Amino acid sequence: MDEMRVKNHPILGEDNCEEFVEITVDGKVMQAKKGEMIAAVLLANGIKIHRYTAKEHKPRGIFCGIGQCTDCVMTVNGKANVRTCITPVEDGMTVETQEGYGRKKP
Repeated sequence: MDEMRVKNHPILGEDNCEEFVEITVDGKVMQAKKGEMIAAVLLANGIKIHRYTAKEHKPRGIFCGIGQCTDCVMTVNGKANVRTCITPVEDGMTVETQEGYGRKKP
């Protein structure tokens, strides 16, 4: 799904990154460009839903893209409520679609 990535940005210039890492998203292993944000990897792979709301189980995804809202939060390496739009990928990272507040049940 590389066609979803911005390859030539008008301000940032051309994307020359050739280093990749592997992350696991909801059990599926995928390639990510080293240093890109989790949300960018998800969008490049056609994943738009990051979490489901607690009360009405409605889907949420990227909204502001700058870490100000919480629509893009997911569970990352077992930690809930990680803002995926401002969190860079790391090799071996595990990302999961978050249900509600992402808290473990007692």
